[in-house]
Amino acid sequence: MLTDDLKTVIRDAYARIKDGLPGFRARSAQTRMIAEVARALSHAGGAAVIEAPTGTGKSMAYLIAGVEVARAQKKKLLIATATIALQEQLVERDIPLYLKLNGSDAKVAIAKGRGRYLCPRNLRMAANSLVDSGQMGLALDTDLALWSKPPAERDKTVLRRLTDAFDHHEWNGDMDAAPETPGDMLRAMITTSAGGCTGRRCAQFMACPFFAARRAVADADIIVANQDLVLSDLTMPGDDDNWGGIILPKPDDTLYVFDEAHHMPNKTIDRGASDVPLGTAVRQISRLARQVHAAYSLTDKEVIAKLTLDTGDAKLQELSDALEDLEREIKLSWLPDPSETEPMYRGSLGQLPDTWVQHATSLYILTSEVHRWLTAVRRTVTEMSEGGPTQEALSRELGIALERMDRQVRTWRAWSSDDPEHAPPLARWVTLSHDQQFVCHASAVSAGALLRAILWDNASAAIMTSATLSAGGNFRGFADAVGLPDDAVTISLPSPFDLSTQARLEVPALSALPDERELHAQAVTEWLAEHLDWDAGNLVLFTSRAKLERVLQRLPIDKVRKVRAQGSLGKTQLIAEHVAAVESGKGSTLFGLASFGEGLDLPGKLCETVVITQLPFAVPTDPVGATYAEWLESRGRNPFLEVSVPEATRLLTQYCGRLIRSETDHGRIVLLDRRVVTRHYGSQMLKALPPFQRVIERTA
Repeated sequence: MLTDDLKTVIRDAYARIKDGLPGFRARSAQTRMIAEVARALSHAGGAAVIEAPTGTGKSMAYLIAGVEVARAQKKKLLIATATIALQEQLVERDIPLYLKLNGSDAKVAIAKGRGRYLCPRNLRMAANSLVDSGQMGLALDTDLALWSKPPAERDKTVLRRLTDAFDHHEWNGDMDAAPETPGDMLRAMITTSAGGCTGRRCAQFMACPFFAARRAVADADIIVANQDLVLSDLTMPGDDDNWGGIILPKPDDTLYVFDEAHHMPNKTIDRGASDVPLGTAVRQISRLARQVHAAYSLTDKEVIAKLTLDTGDAKLQELSDALEDLEREIKLSWLPDPSETEPMYRGSLGQLPDTWVQHATSLYILTSEVHRWLTAVRRTVTEMSEGGPTQEALSRELGIALERMDRQVRTWRAWSSDDPEHAPPLARWVTLSHDQQFVCHASAVSAGALLRAILWDNASAAIMTSATLSAGGNFRGFADAVGLPDDAVTISLPSPFDLSTQARLEVPALSALPDERELHAQAVTEWLAEHLDWDAGNLVLFTSRAKLERVLQRLPIDKVRKVRAQGSLGKTQLIAEHVAAVESGKGSTLFGLASFGEGLDLPGKLCETVVITQLPFAVPTDPVGATYAEWLESRGRNPFLEVSVPEATRLLTQYCGRLIRSETDHGRIVLLDRRVVTRHYGSQMLKALPPFQRVIERTA
């Protein structure tokens, strides 16, 4: 409980921050947030969603409350973010500052997934392959070649540099801080996934950067992680029918803070999604058969998990045949439209043709049996006392094959299972890829049920926070999306800025609506050419790359020279060039998509106008959203008003938030989509936006 003594401790911590930070300004929104975070985290099963606009000081707010409540309860504080940038800000700046000002010796650790750490075993194998060319094709007949193609000179140079830095303890193996940046092929070779890792049985275990980080996490009081890793942990079955506590501390010993929480619904859905490219899966089974032969030969076993090699071969052939049978059945049932860029067959309300379901049922049984057998085969290889480089490579490859087989098991289980009667169905669909193979997909359409089970009913306490979570203070959409408990607190804090005087929202009298693609692109182009201050810093946001390119092609060449379009360079370099151009007085305009609409911090003259070319409604062909919309309609509900409008409103608010980043910023937001005026939902969206001064031009 939030006792009087604990309240005093939190007030004292806040006072030390206030007195110790130069230029600190007390803000009522921040003190309210501190109180609400403390209240939620101090109660067993406490839950809160707090919308804290830019400038609130939310990081320090949840640190002040969270650190002190966790210390009082002898629990871990876990802060989960969506971006590496915020993780680094917390670990390198915010948390050390908080601890220093409060004289605390709390231990802090950053937790990342395996793929962000060097695998010393794989590094040794790759480095040795440069010395011994035979190892490039290690046991080639079993497909254990290290390099998928001959390494370029740069790959060799980078590999030697990384090896030298790691061996001389000049680098701790964190790939985000690597002294040289490896290319995609090399990075994949020198890192590993969970399936490719042999854990304590690895000869490099004690030198492994990932496990060193795991040990630091186990010893830490405050842990900063990315949301994907936290979701990965929470979806692992733990002890006593609970979830989590495998990679990170046990949920009932942990207080969770999810920052940038607007990402949580989609990240949770993505976590449970699975797919199987049928052609690739068949080819991988052929490769797997050769690896299994190598495993039986290397271990000198005639029987593993009650299967002889001949019986296992037959089982793999049966699986390969079953995949080809499904592929033929799909070809017979569905004729993709050749005019579509990405042809898709989506099961209405998640229901697929009966014949497909029958094949999927057989595949689920087969892949489950093969998965159990492969697990035993890999364990037998891994537990060998001396197997040399071939053992290490084979353990890695069999682990990766197990991960692929697990995706198959999950996909076929989803395709063959019945949906709960009163819950949204799974989305099930097939796409035809660019290389003309059928890909089978499955996904949940809502994160609510899963997050209720793994988080809200499992954690000691949890809060979610972000600058934009509601639609004008209405949290219903977000609450449904994350399965928020009925008794959870939801709060939308006011902006600390005077938005009515600092910012102006303009809706010009454009002649075309976004539905008229070419006409609207032309109207956007003309408005930008005539009304944008090209000598200033601007941000123009698009909902599709196609429209961005249309506008760019039509702009006068003198304007194009001042545009820096997303995708033309890396994001960091693009922004650096924008900053340099604006600060030198030349003017620069960023053209960006959705990812530029959030997390981009361009204060002052770096961004004096934000142009939003179109309301950010989700793409209607998205199979997950389309299946969920169908289900809502089947229940007599309106998916457009319940889901599409609130989500577009939240995104629109977020895009508007790119403009005012401090008390001294001024500028305008220009919305080039008249639907906020002409459509019945438009007034609702305008009303939900912050209290900017409004200038809505009338059409003739």
